[in-house]
Amino acid sequence: MSDTAIDMTAAETAAPGRARAEAGVGDYVALLKPRVMSLVVFSGYAGMAVAPGELHPVLAAVAVLCIAVSAGAAGAINMWYDRDIDAVMSRTRNRPIPAGRVEPESALAFGVFLSAASVMMMGLAVNWLAAGLLLLACLFYVFVYTIWLKRRTPQNIVIGGAAGAFPPMIGWAAVTGEVSIGSIALFLLIFMWTPPHFWALALYRRGDYAAAGVPMLPVVAGEASTKRQMLLYTLLLLPVALAPCFLGLAGIVYGAAAVVLGLLFVLCAVRVLRETGYKSAKQMFAFSVLYLFLLFALLVVDRAPGLLGTWGLHLGGAA
Repeated sequence: MSDTAIDMTAAETAAPGRARAEAGVGDYVALLKPRVMSLVVFSGYAGMAVAPGELHPVLAAVAVLCIAVSAGAAGAINMWYDRDIDAVMSRTRNRPIPAGRVEPESALAFGVFLSAASVMMMGLAVNWLAAGLLLLACLFYVFVYTIWLKRRTPQNIVIGGAAGAFPPMIGWAAVTGEVSIGSIALFLLIFMWTPPHFWALALYRRGDYAAAGVPMLPVVAGEASTKRQMLLYTLLLLPVALAPCFLGLAGIVYGAAAVVLGLLFVLCAVRVLRETGYKSAKQMFAFSVLYLFLLFALLVVDRAPGLLGTWGLHLGGAA
């Protein structure tokens, strides 16, 4: 029997003596990784808000729903494939599959169905470019990150992080029907943010990844090297975060906030670099989520007057 087969068998018989419980609605919701999905959905909405042009509010709601469902579907397929290592890691061992509440085959079918449904709905209701990007993001997360990179290279999150950077580009394409420099700038913002965000988590969860055999950077290259790379990425992120200003997508309020938030992110990385424990890494991980949320929120606020006017015209016309 191969090592992989042994791992899979161990995962599927995790928690011996525990009866397999009937899966509930909450278990299937958990398969969608709702906390991850919320940031994905918000960045997708921000892409729509910033994009030049108009999209009917109903179609905009459909586009946001499709982004949410597709992101959740990719998460469910990820949990199906990673059920062996999820059973080993303390952070993930209570997920529905390793905990024995959802059958692996059910999770896979659930994820594949939702993925196909979201792509078809996006194509039929909005446009096929947005649907194609939605499909690409899902396939990239499942096949490139989860199956190919995650267990093979410490650069897994650097390359694989592209999957999480697609939502604002998808939102932009939903409105404009094209991919342009503005949507690429939003893509790069998330792409450059992902490594320091995830490596902060990997630092204080290093033991989990080592036990599961996942070659995260702190496990393979050591903590000192990881901390230096985290600082480098936060420095590179500073000009990337200002790109929306230079492209005319945001104003001075966003620009000032991007500088302040970026410097605070750099400060977090410096503290992590100097500290021997993991307190600063945990704080940096939490701040990184707030950092990205605030940047995209400010992008939406910058466009708020125009968005409200557009929605008013549509709703008034419908009345």
